[in-house]
Amino acid sequence: MSRIKNSMPARDALERLIDAHGHLTIRATPNAGANEIRLPATGAPGVVNVRTTVTPEDGKANDAVLALLAKALGCPRSALTLVRGATARDKVIHIAR
Repeated sequence: MSRIKNSMPARDALERLIDAHGHLTIRATPNAGANEIRLPATGAPGVVNVRTTVTPEDGKANDAVLALLAKALGCPRSALTLVRGATARDKVIHIAR
């Protein structure tokens, strides 16, 4: 069995996408081939693409997305809260500072 790869952007690049209220807008992709965080292209809306290998059952994919973001931001998982989009692909995450 192969090991799952993790690809993460630089912490400061991700932090620049957090708005003044501490919200980060993401688009989640469950059942991906690897855990990955992709920053938006230059000039594109500030929506971060978060891909996870976990299936979307009973909120497991949401937990995996939050854990991946916490690791990329260098903060504890408890500092992140899902504000909107529990069952949708587009989500808003609040990051406590």
